[in-house]
Amino acid sequence: MINEERLWNSLMTMAEIGATAGGGVGRLALTDLDRQARDLFRQWCEQAGCSIRIDRLGNIFARRAGTDPDAAPVMTGSHLDSQPLGGKFDGAYGVLAGLEVIRALNDEDIKTHAPIDVAVWTDEEGVRFGGGCLASAAFAGLIESETALGTTDADGLSMGDELVRIEYAGDEPVGGIPVAAFFEAHIEQGPVLEAEGIAIGAVLGAQGQRNFEVTVTGDEGHAGTLPMNRRRDAYLGAARMADALNAVAFRFDPVPVVTIGHVRVTPNSRNTIPGTVVFSIDSRHPDDGVLSQVKDAMRAECERVAGESNVEMSFKQISHSPPVVFDGGCVDAVRQAADRLDLASRDIHSGAGHDACNLARCTPTGMIFVPCRDGISHNEKESATPEDLAAGAAVLLEIILERAGRV
Repeated sequence: MINEERLWNSLMTMAEIGATAGGGVGRLALTDLDRQARDLFRQWCEQAGCSIRIDRLGNIFARRAGTDPDAAPVMTGSHLDSQPLGGKFDGAYGVLAGLEVIRALNDEDIKTHAPIDVAVWTDEEGVRFGGGCLASAAFAGLIESETALGTTDADGLSMGDELVRIEYAGDEPVGGIPVAAFFEAHIEQGPVLEAEGIAIGAVLGAQGQRNFEVTVTGDEGHAGTLPMNRRRDAYLGAARMADALNAVAFRFDPVPVVTIGHVRVTPNSRNTIPGTVVFSIDSRHPDDGVLSQVKDAMRAECERVAGESNVEMSFKQISHSPPVVFDGGCVDAVRQAADRLDLASRDIHSGAGHDACNLARCTPTGMIFVPCRDGISHNEKESATPEDLAAGAAVLLEIILERAGRV
């Protein structure tokens, strides 16, 4: 019943909002472009006969009514904001796959016992307001709504004020409503499914994550006059630490992922020896015990390198997100729906965080992964085939019909 062409055309039309020169999307949360994407989604949902609710954090819920208005809804969805140079499918696919499910049910005039909600979560990416998935976290009761509303961007503009500006500060309370189950369709953002020729990933959960900030301190000096053997070069120490941290990952099986993604060099002058370097470490693994061992090993390596490089070092953990395990019944639902549709599937972990990880704290939750080309995501080159996207939406439709109860 899924209309592959319609789903693809919806994705391509949505991708015109914030389109980048490299073929991707740049649609930061609560910008005018985000408002345009939200408006388009609402227009499509209203045309499909849905009612719209918007909560105080700008989360949008498009509801297809069930025969029992008091039944807890079966919910699906994702996000419409993107990275600055992101792709067409990250987030938007999960939202529009949910819309395609509703359109397909309308095509066949199929009624369900429970309502179906398609959600758009505010600022999943965290590019602008820093936290990432804050609005879904508030919905799940993990943080206070006021905390999210008070977060600010680099220009000092708050999430609350920007919601008012783009007219998406809704009246509905955040969370506190029963949800029968939540399912999120998403591109894998990794290479496994494509490499193995498998259409569907039944997501077991998401890796735990620990983030650190390392400060390396040496002495600034003139690049031309200070002999090499008299230097305390903070950048050289940091570079040696980066190599050692990469090696740490390969001590463990299965191998965690360790990434240095942000480096700040002071004074950052061409002819001055760096005196201070601050860099980030992002470490992830499905087992929190292993992640703790990785932390200890990384700290020890940084201390060793600092001593050998004649620099000082501080190592600070700045965040810790334990691994998320999705509901076993929801994972089974993905496997079984794929089987009924004769689609090859495999169990898989998510290396990235998603709004579904927050929803898992308050309702039975599952995720459906589909392949993306070369595993590329958060990149303008992000790509997926119409066939794979339609297959994931077909699995989502099967699950929602089962959970909402076909009448």
